[in-house]
Amino acid sequence: MAEDGMDDNFDKAAIAVIIVFGAIILGGLMAANLVVGDRNGFLFALGAAFLAWIAGHMILFDLPRAYAFLVAGAAVMAVCSTLFFVL
Repeated sequence: MAEDGMDDNFDKAAIAVIIVFGAIILGGLMAANLVVGDRNGFLFALGAAFLAWIAGHMILFDLPRAYAFLVAGAAVMAVCSTLFFVL
């Protein structure tokens, strides 16, 4: 019975990662780079959103190491996109 609750927590965490990273944060970063006209910043933000989206699925498949690498990659790409936007 305790395992069912654990699976629900993983499902909720996966959905939170997909929504928060993909839609709100990185969507805004993509929009900002589009307004400025910076193609590289937009592509980094798009790549970060894609990695974060895939990372949410890694939680569902119970692959924590893959999740960690994908989230780290998404964070690095988001920082690169922000740097292209600022500079």
